[in-house]
Amino acid sequence: MPARDRAIILGSLAALVALAWAYLWFAPMPMPATSGGLNTANYAALTFAMWAVMMVGMMLPSVAPTVLLYQRTQRHWRPQGALAYTGVFVGGYLAAWTGFSVIATWLQIRLIQAGWIDDMGVASNRRVAALLLLALAIYQWAPAKRACLDHCRSPTEFLTTYHRPGLSGALRMGVHHGLYCVGCCWAVMLLLFVGGVMNLLWVAAIAALVLAEKLFARGPWLHRSIGLAAAIGALALLLPWA
Repeated sequence: MPARDRAIILGSLAALVALAWAYLWFAPMPMPATSGGLNTANYAALTFAMWAVMMVGMMLPSVAPTVLLYQRTQRHWRPQGALAYTGVFVGGYLAAWTGFSVIATWLQIRLIQAGWIDDMGVASNRRVAALLLLALAIYQWAPAKRACLDHCRSPTEFLTTYHRPGLSGALRMGVHHGLYCVGCCWAVMLLLFVGGVMNLLWVAAIAALVLAEKLFARGPWLHRSIGLAAAIGALALLLPWA
């Protein structure tokens, strides 16, 4: 039964990720000119859907170990309801990223309106790209980044310290963990406005970077290296001969 539950969870997560990437592949990025205009509800809704689905595809792979560990703890307490509680936990986690998607939608509309990015979500000039890279560089070296990343890398400590009973507790734990992940990764998402929000190769590269930060790297070397590389990139874009 534990192996069966593990297979169900991994299969469900994989299906959600596959569906998210299929949506991003087949659904064109909403454009203001064909969606009613930049400041319309239709354009905002389509842009929000794009961001929300994108976060599912990008973030679920990196949270899979935490989800599996949560299911194991729930199976110990409630063998018959572990899968349901795990589903609620994942729902809470995605709710946090849905909240981020609301902010990202608002930011994208405002940046297009200000002329900082074009309709495809790409920085309109080198200075804008450099500013985005500089913001990423600063945050990658900030204590808040390290604190959130340490939380994401320590699911056992999180599940032990913040355990809450019941389905409402599972939802709260999912949201709690999701908010830490948002705190860990929000600045990396600024790269989407540098290389293009709907450049799927670029999106996949950022998702791989997030996965490496959380699951494969230990210590501060990787996230600080990302910050250093972003700072170098910002400087290169600002040089007169760039």
